[in-house]
Amino acid sequence: MLRRSETSPLDQTHSSLKKQKNSSSSSSSSHCLTLLITLATLSIQLLLLLLHSSRRSTEPLPQDCNSGLVYVYDLPPYFNKDLIDDCDNLTPWRSLCYQLSNSGFGPKTTDLAGTIPDHLLSSWHTTDQFAAELIYHYRILSHPCRTTNPSHATAFYIPFYAGLAVGKHLWSPNSTAQDRDRDCSLLLNWLAKQESWNQSNGQDHFIVFGRITWDFRRAKDSDWGSSFLFMPAMRHVTRLLLERSPWDKRDVGIPYPTGFHPTTPGEVRDWQSFVLSRNRSTLFSFAGSARAKFTDDFRGLLMKECEQAEEQCRSVSCMADGQCIGGGGGSALSLFLNSAFCLQPRGDSFTRRSMFDCIVAGAIPVMFWRRSAYEQYEWYLPMGEEKEKEWSVFVDRRKVRRGVVRVKEVLEGIEEEKVRRMREKVVELIPKLVYSAGSGYMEDAVDVALNGLFRRVEERRRSRSREEGKPGGGGTFAWFGAA
Repeated sequence: MLRRSETSPLDQTHSSLKKQKNSSSSSSSSHCLTLLITLATLSIQLLLLLLHSSRRSTEPLPQDCNSGLVYVYDLPPYFNKDLIDDCDNLTPWRSLCYQLSNSGFGPKTTDLAGTIPDHLLSSWHTTDQFAAELIYHYRILSHPCRTTNPSHATAFYIPFYAGLAVGKHLWSPNSTAQDRDRDCSLLLNWLAKQESWNQSNGQDHFIVFGRITWDFRRAKDSDWGSSFLFMPAMRHVTRLLLERSPWDKRDVGIPYPTGFHPTTPGEVRDWQSFVLSRNRSTLFSFAGSARAKFTDDFRGLLMKECEQAEEQCRSVSCMADGQCIGGGGGSALSLFLNSAFCLQPRGDSFTRRSMFDCIVAGAIPVMFWRRSAYEQYEWYLPMGEEKEKEWSVFVDRRKVRRGVVRVKEVLEGIEEEKVRRMREKVVELIPKLVYSAGSGYMEDAVDVALNGLFRRVEERRRSRSREEGKPGGGGTFAWFGAA
């Protein structure tokens, strides 16, 4: 920090002149030289100060961007804005205009009064679980580490709403494989004309998907989804998805959006204090529904065990009035706030938004499939068997099916002090799992993703440099590889 000196440079100069008047004539030459040096020094300092001030006023530099800068492509509106404008027609059974409003956060919730502190009500929204494409786009556009100069960029963001573009065809009875691939192919044709893309073959590019990876991995025309991730031009692009393929290193799992979107770090701290101090009267809970059409449905098995546990377990059906769909989820949030543990079996795929709702509420997730979390969110959750035990409980579903293990007995067997430490760890994770709605600095899920992307790009560049240093290394294909 710069401090104002007790004696200004001008006062020092005035003092020097006064002393010079009273000095003997034999030393006048020396004093004149001293004066000239002092004036020259002051002039240089003033010039440097003016130059620094001019630079600061015309070239503001982003703060805390030592890891890198991100460039956002200005795509034709066909690939993002036009999809939002057509929000009434993105699914065959309902409009998504309500859910996708407010930059993807959705409207403010109206059913949480009395459940959470009044001053935090404005931080809760009715957010759709598939809104990540919009949320990331708007957040990165205003991010302090965004650059508008592609030559300064560490990573390049492609703001194509692939989940919305493909999703509108997934349940249409008349859609073809070509319908599901059309927008994706058009995007790659557009990218092929961009200089930044061609310089790296997409190695320093990334895209955000608001859906799971399996919606974009169609192997043949008769299969589900799009073949976007199998298209040759996508083989080097990093993909941020709600659920990744554990066999594809280019896939990166990101948190499902919850309803909590704090605007300041203070709101996050207040929420953490609130959930940490809760008196949790229920041992464990489950928010979801059975899969009656599935043979030997594991969800149904857990719901039956919850009923048998009586007052030690509560459940909420996600089929009733949409209680588990959208932001705070009303009764679902209340359920998790009052529970020490929450059961997280797989959903239609291996991951569930419910796990993140559970963690944000300060409850400890109970996992039954490793692919539901441990093989998904490496950038966000502590990984490795010992670290996983700090914030979650893993129960072997096969033993539950055989009746060898009962979930209630496993959870009852965890000492109270350990439960307290686990809850503290869960609450500690919250800031990096939510998507901020404010400009006050806090490292949220978007920041975690950007920092991870910057690291990945730099690692690839270092690998490229090593290859170029070898005989025959480098050249046109130096960026190619799946790392």
